[in-house]
Amino acid sequence: MGSKVADPSLEGEYDPERHAGLYGMKRFKAMSSVILALMLSILDYSVANVALPTIATDLHSSASQAIWVINAYQLANLAFLLPLAAIGARVGFGRMSQLGIVLFLIASVACALSQNMLELTLARALQGVGSSCIMSVNIALVRFIYPHKLIGKGIALNGLFIGLGVALGPTIGSFILSISSWPWIFWVNLPLGLVAIILASRALPKTPRSTVKTDIPGSVLTVASFTLLGVGLDGLMHGDIQWGAALTGLSIVSWVLLISWQKKREEPIVPLDILKRIPFLVACLVSFCGFVASNLYIVAMPFTLAVAFHKNPATVGLLIAPWAVGVALMSFIVGKIADRFPASLLSSIGLLTTCLGFVLLCTLPLDASNTAIAWRTLLAGMGFGFFQPPNNRAIMVTAPSGREGGASGMLSVARLSGQTTGALFVAGLFTVFPHPAFICLGAAAAVAFAGATLSAARIVFKGPLSKVAS
Repeated sequence: MGSKVADPSLEGEYDPERHAGLYGMKRFKAMSSVILALMLSILDYSVANVALPTIATDLHSSASQAIWVINAYQLANLAFLLPLAAIGARVGFGRMSQLGIVLFLIASVACALSQNMLELTLARALQGVGSSCIMSVNIALVRFIYPHKLIGKGIALNGLFIGLGVALGPTIGSFILSISSWPWIFWVNLPLGLVAIILASRALPKTPRSTVKTDIPGSVLTVASFTLLGVGLDGLMHGDIQWGAALTGLSIVSWVLLISWQKKREEPIVPLDILKRIPFLVACLVSFCGFVASNLYIVAMPFTLAVAFHKNPATVGLLIAPWAVGVALMSFIVGKIADRFPASLLSSIGLLTTCLGFVLLCTLPLDASNTAIAWRTLLAGMGFGFFQPPNNRAIMVTAPSGREGGASGMLSVARLSGQTTGALFVAGLFTVFPHPAFICLGAAAAVAFAGATLSAARIVFKGPLSKVAS
């Protein structure tokens, strides 16, 4: 019935209906649908980054206002993830993904037609909600598309295309801006989205549905908690102490109310029931550390290359690209072994390699060659690509049957909250220090090492970490 897997302590209860998977062309079509929806979300985030200066100039806005084109998307994506994962478990993961594609396309049209920064920011927030619909059930669908013994391969394929999306986004954005105006970075979503919605309606598997009633108060509190915390911390990191402190204080109150309310629920939106499982909690914390480290690098490195190494904008883009290439390359390679070796081993090796890459970048002389910078960046990216798929697999297989939606939501929350925290750290360091470029790299190395240590603890303390917290 079952099959021998890499780390039995991380396996959820076996259920033939949930673990059977798809085969042949059915699997190919279903996974193609998942990847197309995923690429919509990933590409649009990275493409918009490149267009920020052009958008700010065209809409007569400051750079700080233009940043909210990114922040609104990211914050809405994060805030709605867990409620939408819970609703997806009730209405079906395939339907939730299709709803996300439709919302994303409507929002893309609204973005392209925006005449001022407020309209564009609101449209981007709606686009973030659409992306959240997609991301909240993305990995849950993979768990139903692939048989249990091949889940690691499916998650690695997911990681491969995330890496490709991140790598291709700036190039696609630059190409579009070189031949047309910024609204076209949103218009180009339409053909890809239409193909995605047609394929999703025909190919995605039907999944078992939860019968638990939708928790509306919990959903509202979850969105409020994440939003208040994100905006409040952003204010604090940019020096707006009074406003930032007030919103952060309100977020703490909202979180206390949320946790108190969720303890009464059978299947809580914030999956406290799954978080009691120590292997699941540790895997989420390792993921959070990994993405904090990655964004400390990704957000700060352009400034490091431009200010410290005196590279021009074109060269900066080329020297950052090896990170995404390394992530994509190793995601493909590790997919072949993620189901045979424990995440505690593979993810630890990956984050240690990433840490080493960051340390080597930190120790470079200011007259370092482009080749010296590029191979160290590639090494760090390869480590990150080696870490992600096994750890993501550990998150999903630890969840019990029937809680795939909550697990998929938490996986995305760990990623997005880590990215957001990393970006906030960078903002704070740039506020406190005049030239913190190498400080950010050192912090990235330290956090990556902390994540590797936590991941390795799953080997050393295999007994205690295999138990479910009471």
